[in-house]
Amino acid sequence: MSEISPTGTWSELLWGRNGLRSLALAGGVALHAINVYIVATVLPSVVQDIGGLQYYAWNMTLFVVASIVGSATTPKGIDALGLRRAFLVALVVFGLGTGVCSAAPTMGWMLAGRTLQGLGGGLMLGLSYASSRILFEQRLWPKAMALLSSMWGVATLAGPAIGGIFAQMQAWRWAFGSVIIVTASLALLIVTQISATATTRSETAVRIPVRQLLLMVVAVLAVSMASLSHNLIWNLAGIVLGITVSVVIARIDDVAANRLLPTGAYRLGGDLGSMYACMALLSVAMTAEIFIPYFLQVVQGFSPLAAGYFMVLMSAGWSTGSIPSSGRGLVVANRLMQLGPVISSISLLGLSMALPWYAPDQFSTVVALIGVCLFGIGLGIGITWPHLLTQLFHSSPAGQENMASSAIITVQLYALAFGAALGGMVTNAAGFTEPGGLIGSQRAALALLVALAMAPACAAFLIRPVIRQRR
Repeated sequence: MSEISPTGTWSELLWGRNGLRSLALAGGVALHAINVYIVATVLPSVVQDIGGLQYYAWNMTLFVVASIVGSATTPKGIDALGLRRAFLVALVVFGLGTGVCSAAPTMGWMLAGRTLQGLGGGLMLGLSYASSRILFEQRLWPKAMALLSSMWGVATLAGPAIGGIFAQMQAWRWAFGSVIIVTASLALLIVTQISATATTRSETAVRIPVRQLLLMVVAVLAVSMASLSHNLIWNLAGIVLGITVSVVIARIDDVAANRLLPTGAYRLGGDLGSMYACMALLSVAMTAEIFIPYFLQVVQGFSPLAAGYFMVLMSAGWSTGSIPSSGRGLVVANRLMQLGPVISSISLLGLSMALPWYAPDQFSTVVALIGVCLFGIGLGIGITWPHLLTQLFHSSPAGQENMASSAIITVQLYALAFGAALGGMVTNAAGFTEPGGLIGSQRAALALLVALAMAPACAAFLIRPVIRQRR
């Protein structure tokens, strides 16, 4: 049975020097996450301007695949450069990619910029989570994890709003320009608030698991390439290949000296493996956000700005679940962990009915149902996520703490990439591009959301070993 130490207070985390450090780490998560939602909101405008609708999901897939590579270098970056320099390298790469996106004349250039963004953003994200163990006392970890995880909720408030404003002005390129300004501001905060000597040194040399990372890229790209075909056989072949390669990754990494995930991460019946599996499944559910702004605009007739602001409801649900639940006692927290995935699954099923429902004479009713479902998706994940992260910190094998914390992001991003690739396949097969338009979008929305609802439903089952371990 794992023993969880008492948590500190919010004032301790957010006051004085700790407060400025919290702002820096939360800023790293927020910048990465806000950028995700800005792109999701402006992407309908981007494809109208420079084309490439068939590669719609690729904007997220390549970004996340590159983020996996970036996040996996986190332990090496901390060990070799220290926190400050590693953060600055991440911000430079991220800023360069953002500049390429802002000037992209074709979808090919946009995808190249998104790849650079993902590489820098993944490293930045991994550093933000791993740094909380280095910069704060152990009793502040639960609050720190709640703060960082809530940034994804904040991002669904700020990102779609920013993207929607620029898309409404037919100036989507300036949305990326605003991200460059924030990147420069965060770099200044990192320089002033994180010591150049802040780091943890490993007793043995830290190496990057190149073989496993390459196989991850192969798995995701196999599904993505297959999604471009409307032939069911090719679609199934891509899925089978992607799953097969994922199994190979697990077998290789489980016995490798140079690991991607810590010891025990691949045993689903165990505490650590179940936690990573639940994180992956909840992350897959969140890939709905890639397509929702598009469906809102095409099916329900929302403007880009209105679609962006409507995504605030998912943010509100995430924040409503994340921050209050982090201070609950063990018994209540365990119940919330079990209930959260169920709420998200039911909400996704409800959204699969409401979002494709085109009824101009009942517009207010449809919009209300969509809003409730969006709030529920975020709520379910928000009340579960901080407890999973905190328990994982306490369950990390001795000597693999940095690996375990950076693996949170690796698992999350791999699930997002795989989910985005599968989402692209499901939507394209259901009619996203052919016939396209209103009918194609309705079919694609229904198929996608029903498929995604299965992920948190599985998480509700797999989370049981984690709860038993906490009792």
